[in-house]
Amino acid sequence: MLEVSGLACVRGDRKLFSDLSFSLAAGELLHLHGHNGSGKTTLMRTLCGLIKESDGEIRWNGESIHRLGEEYTQDVVYIGHKNGIKDDLTGVENLRVCSALDGYPIKERQAWDALEKMGLRGHEDLPSRVLSQGQKRRVALARLLVNQSKLWILDEPFTALDVAAVDFLQSIIRTHIEAGGMVILTTHQEVNITKEQVKELQLGWKEAGHV
Repeated sequence: MLEVSGLACVRGDRKLFSDLSFSLAAGELLHLHGHNGSGKTTLMRTLCGLIKESDGEIRWNGESIHRLGEEYTQDVVYIGHKNGIKDDLTGVENLRVCSALDGYPIKERQAWDALEKMGLRGHEDLPSRVLSQGQKRRVALARLLVNQSKLWILDEPFTALDVAAVDFLQSIIRTHIEAGGMVILTTHQEVNITKEQVKELQLGWKEAGHV
């Protein structure tokens, strides 16, 4: 269970949101909405522990995420706007490095298999700098196939993907939810998950959002 209570975040002299409260349980997805500049990315990075909240508390299974430290961060995988991959490394090398940093090291064969499933067959051992934006995005998203974290936080994960890749990613998310995982995402696309599993949160209202 992820519980957010009275959360506020200030960037510079601007308050992005305040008095924000919601919860997310196993087998649920939270679809985060808001116009550009409403604080969606800041909220996601705050939930990951990368940005310190100005007020309020974030709890994981009843404990503050800051007290839990690595015990919490190992339960979270965050994929942001930037792919977080190194141009000089191959897809296989990038995936193995990212997986080790996530706390779930994988063997080379597992990396090859994950990248092939993501539609990168024939490109797995190429330097990432020669890949298209869509292919680089697939390398980043391949982490989801080998990561054992319970909570996925995904900032516009469908960006630069073709229709087939979008469908496959939605199936990965659906499988994670059905297995009791949790997902928080932003996207301008329709999420193909059953409505009973999806919560909605709107940022940018004058009032605080609640779920």
